[in-house]
Amino acid sequence: MIMLERLRIFSGNSNKVIAEKICEKLEVSLGKAGVCKFSDGETRVDIRENVRGMDVFVIQSTCSPVNTNLMELLIMIDALKRASADRITAVIPYYGYARQDRKAEPRTPITAKLVADLLTVAGASRMLAVDLHAGQIQGFFNIPVDNLYASPQLQEYVKEKYSEHEMIVVSPDTGGVVRARAFANRIGASLAIVDKRREGPNQSEVMNLIGNVEGKLAIILDDMIDTAGTTVQAAEAIKKGGAVDVVACCTHPVLSGPAIERIVSSALKEVVVTDTIPLQENAKSCGKITTLSISGLLSEAIKRIYYNESVSSLFI
Repeated sequence: MIMLERLRIFSGNSNKVIAEKICEKLEVSLGKAGVCKFSDGETRVDIRENVRGMDVFVIQSTCSPVNTNLMELLIMIDALKRASADRITAVIPYYGYARQDRKAEPRTPITAKLVADLLTVAGASRMLAVDLHAGQIQGFFNIPVDNLYASPQLQEYVKEKYSEHEMIVVSPDTGGVVRARAFANRIGASLAIVDKRREGPNQSEVMNLIGNVEGKLAIILDDMIDTAGTTVQAAEAIKKGGAVDVVACCTHPVLSGPAIERIVSSALKEVVVTDTIPLQENAKSCGKITTLSISGLLSEAIKRIYYNESVSSLFI
């Protein structure tokens, strides 16, 4: 029996399933809170149990509907702060607005920094995330940030299912090379890179494949799949390069717009994702998509934070 008398876990509407799994692993009950809307659309939150002096963890991905889930998280943190919680940790498996982490063009916002400020002002004492889109987002916060990685779960699955194949890990762009190289080293695979040119938001054009994929099982590794344009075009380029099969692995299944239709009609054999974002119904029914749970990783991190133990060994 894990003794966590002062631990309280709450969840907004975006991650109730993973929150329940975490509570089951930690042998605690999910906190009682009401999250609803007024008739004009305003978000209303009320905490329905005593949290005075408690170590509280609020689990909420800021996925679609992004603004609704973000406001739920901010209002819940504010409610817990005003209810005299001792420490409030925002557990954000998927950190929305992370792609707006710099001024890519004149007169554009750095929204990832704005969200960090909002979380801090709302009352968060620390933040726990999984596979931030850009590592420098940790520096946008003036509170402790733990950025965990889902790579171990993905690596274990790939090694177990495809061990009989000669594998090559493919980065879909130059920005993901470090992540892909580390993944390749841990599964004993070689590395390739897809060189692409992005024409606009959610649009990309594959230009060249760097590396030899002929006769190998290719693993496309990315932190997220949004409209799946990059992933599908990369898979086509890899297939043309002579790969036996193409499997995509990502942490965050955003899967917006035409993503599912593209995946179904693509050269991809399988798309392996985690449950940082709950799948929509069309994604659940897609036979190519396999979901792994990160509830074990998050529950271990929460337990270590509660006991003020090191979390660094989880940073793989």
